[in-house]
Amino acid sequence: VCAGNICRSPMADAVFRALVSRAGLAAHVASSSAGTEDWHVGERADPRTLLALEHQGLDGSGHRARQFTAASFDQNDLVVALDRTSDRELRACARHAGDADKIALLSSFDAASHGEPDIPDPYYGDDPMFDDVLGMIDSACRALFRQLEPAVRRSA
Repeated sequence: VCAGNICRSPMADAVFRALVSRAGLAAHVASSSAGTEDWHVGERADPRTLLALEHQGLDGSGHRARQFTAASFDQNDLVVALDRTSDRELRACARHAGDADKIALLSSFDAASHGEPDIPDPYYGDDPMFDDVLGMIDSACRALFRQLEPAVRRSA
């Protein structure tokens, strides 16, 4: 989950889906993305997002932005925020402690983040910034997947 659901969270979703698919676990793990705001609902991912994904052999063309709502907690076992602002907004949206317990910062899974909690929003940046942000997201998603994969395999 990021702010507008057209840059970072579609990247994270595409990366995570690819990891799940390559591991042969697509039948057991679902992933989606959303934004805390309604600014871009129904829109495609930012063209720079799509280009950065394409550079990595990933396809984000089917993405359409949507907004995270309190009901979204019911459809997710884990809700991953891309920065502290999204984390705060998700926690404000949580209806009870069980919802809040599902929220984590993506960077918290990745030792390579060196404790930096926020994955920066590239929206006002240039193409290389989108590539850099995708690299951060890729590293963090791989770290998250390494933690989840053993449990998923046991329950598959």
